[in-house]
Amino acid sequence: MRNFLILARWCVMAWLGVAGAAHALQPLTTPAELKTLAEAGGVRIVDVRDAEAYALQHLPGAVSAPYARWRGQPANPGLVPPLKDLTALVQQLGLTPEQPTVLVYTGTDSTDFATAARAYWTLKSLGARQLSILNGGLNAWRAAGLPISNQAAHAPRSSWQPQFNPQWLATRAEVRQLLGSGKAVLVDSRPAPFFQGRIANDAAKARGTLPGAINIDSDLYFELGSAVLLDKASLQTEADAAHAAPGQEVVTFCNAGHWSATDWFVRSELLGEKNVKLYPGSVIDWSQAPEPLPMANEPGRWDKLRDMLTTWADRNLHFIKTR
Repeated sequence: MRNFLILARWCVMAWLGVAGAAHALQPLTTPAELKTLAEAGGVRIVDVRDAEAYALQHLPGAVSAPYARWRGQPANPGLVPPLKDLTALVQQLGLTPEQPTVLVYTGTDSTDFATAARAYWTLKSLGARQLSILNGGLNAWRAAGLPISNQAAHAPRSSWQPQFNPQWLATRAEVRQLLGSGKAVLVDSRPAPFFQGRIANDAAKARGTLPGAINIDSDLYFELGSAVLLDKASLQTEADAAHAAPGQEVVTFCNAGHWSATDWFVRSELLGEKNVKLYPGSVIDWSQAPEPLPMANEPGRWDKLRDMLTTWADRNLHFIKTR
C-alpha cells in the first residue's frame, strides 16, 4: 500500500509538471495562441509601439510601453537605461518575474520586430521568466480577424524591484578583450552597406565594423518582406553562417543594439544557444570611446570623399527632379 501511495504521488507530480509546462509561454506566440491566453486571463500584453500608434489601435487590454522607454539617451541609444527608470517602467506595467508577458509590435518588417526583441532582452535581463513575442505583431492579429481597441488600458502597479543580470550583455571593455582571442564570434547584424563602411549611423563617429566580425543581416531571419520569422530549420541555417565552434561565445551587435537584439533572440531563445550575448551599445558606443578603437572596413580619405559626393549628388539631383 505504501509503495502504491508513493507511486501515485510521483504520478501526480509528473502530471502537474507536464500541465505546467503546457501552459508556459513559448518565446514566440501566434495570434490564435494569444487569443486563448487572453481569454483565460492572467497574461499581460505590452505594446512597444509609440504612444500615438497605440492610441489609434491596439490589442484589447494591451498596456503601452513605447520603445523609447527601453532605450538609452539619443547620443548613445543602445545603452541600457538606468535601473531606476526600468524599475519605474516595469512597475507601471504591473510586471513581476512570474507575470506572463507578451510583447506586441506593429508587424511591418524585420526592423519593427527588433523593437519587441530588444524589450524582451531587457525584461529577461531584469529577471522576467515568462516572456513571449507575438509573431507578426498587430498586423498578424488583425489579419487573423481578431478584435482591436482604441481604449487605453492600465495595469495594477506592481512592487517589483528588479536587478539587472549581465549574463546576456557584453560591454565595450569585454568586447575589446575578445578581439583576436578566438573565444568569441562577433556577428554584425546590420545590412551590408553598414558592415562595408559605405554608410554609417549619424551618431557613430566611425564607419565600418568591429575587427574580425562577420556580417549576418538580421533581415535574413524573416520571410521575405515581412515581420514573421522563418521556421526553426531555416533560422538554424542562417545562424550557422557564424561558424561558431563549441564553447565559443557569440556576441551580436549593430549600430545601437536594435537589429542585433533580433539575432540574440533567435539564437538564445529559439535555437537554444547558451553562450549568446548582446553588445547593446554596438558601433555607436564603440566609436564614441574616449580613445579611438580599431575598426575594420573603415573607408580611407578618398573613399569618404567619393561617398560624400555621391550622397550630395543623390540628394540634389532628387531635389531638382522633383521641382
